[in-house]
Order: sequence, then C-alpha cells, then structure tokens
Amino acid sequence: MTAADTLLGTALVEEATKKSGLIWVRGTGPARALWHVWHEGAAHLVGDGPGEQPLPAGLTEGATAEVTVRSKDKGGRLVAWSAAVAVLAPRSEEWEAAVAELKGKRLNAPDAERMTDRWARECRVVRLTPLDARTELPDTSGAAAPLPTTATTRLPVPAGLPRLLKRSLRK
Repeated sequence: MTAADTLLGTALVEEATKKSGLIWVRGTGPARALWHVWHEGAAHLVGDGPGEQPLPAGLTEGATAEVTVRSKDKGGRLVAWSAAVAVLAPRSEEWEAAVAELKGKRLNAPDAERMTDRWARECRVVRLTPLDARTELPDTSGAAAPLPTTATTRLPVPAGLPRLLKRSLRK
C-alpha cells in the first residue's frame, strides 16, 4: 500500500463517517448500529446509560473495534476501518469538547438542559480513532441470519375472495 493509498483511505474514512448518520461498530460481540459525531479526527459515541443507545461489548479503554460505514444515499457498505478505543473521562477537556458536539446531534432528549450532567454521571463517551481503512469490501453480504421465532406469515388468499370483493363493489 502506497502513501497515496493511505491518504486516500484516511480521507474516505473521514468523509464517509462525517456524512453517515449511523455507523456499525463491532467490539467483541455482534455489531450495532450507532449514532455518532465526527470530531477532531475520530468518531465519538455516547451510550450505556438510561435512555441512551447500548454500546457493543468490548468497547473498553485500549481495545480495538471494527467500524463499517454505510453510504448515506444508497445505504450500502462504503468503507470499513479498524479503530482504537478510548473511553473519555467525564469532565475532562476532551470529554467536554466531544460532548459539545454530541449534544447538538442528540435527537429527542427528554432532558436537553441537564443532558450533559446525566452523561457525566451515568453514561460513557467513547472515542474511536481510525487505525486503517479497507475500501475493498468482501463478496459476502455480511447479513446475519434471522433469529428463530414463532411468528408466521399470512396464509394464502382464498381463491374466492377476489370474486367476493368485485361483487361488493358492484352494489
């Protein structure tokens, strides 16, 4: 990989992540779709508190995570990247800067005035710093198999139903 490829990958990660409303993050368990904000060269997430998004398992200080970014217009996979995980200490300078950006993107917060205080007490703010970018995507879809369920689909439409409906329209 050349230096130009590395710069192109970095630029693609930044632009795609900035524009996408959701990113898929995988720690040690299954990937989760999470809202985020791009700030100072990294994706920032808030979660794991009451009323906030649940963060995937394994997003701990010093760990790595896999991030997949979707295309905003088509919704398909655009780029995937590895990230270094850092959990920001509440009320630190980095935390304050990240939370100022996150607060503007948080929709439908029940306590918008006191939201940052609640985040400091009850939530985690996580910084995902890109390590590498992969623009070549796998041939497989990456879709998970549906979970088993007792739900069923409807039965086929009875053969006589269309005639009954036409008859009621004529009256």
